[in-house]
Amino acid sequence: MIAPMKKILIIDDEKDLGLILKNFFTKKKYEVYLSYTIEDGMKLMEEIIPDYILLDNNLPDGSGWGKTEYISKKFPAIELNLISAYHVPKTLATAFRIFEKPLSLEELDKLFC
Repeated sequence: MIAPMKKILIIDDEKDLGLILKNFFTKKKYEVYLSYTIEDGMKLMEEIIPDYILLDNNLPDGSGWGKTEYISKKFPAIELNLISAYHVPKTLATAFRIFEKPLSLEELDKLFC
């Protein structure tokens, strides 16, 4: 029996980055979904319940990172990965990873085998 493809939701308003990441993860056999706003991303998350989320902080309709507690509590099985180019906090948190832009595909490759 073939295992179902893992789902990844990318919530980031940088469309070029989204397409690069979609191509990267599609080649790794992930089912990839893109959203460019928090509102659309949260709706899509509820519909598909992804295995992974890459969540940008600065989005047109607010702070993506403001949704981390909601996501973690409602969907504890989702692996949450935060990305941002601005004010990236240093943390030892284990509930999520933080990636600083520009993202390194090599780093992602090591983590998303």
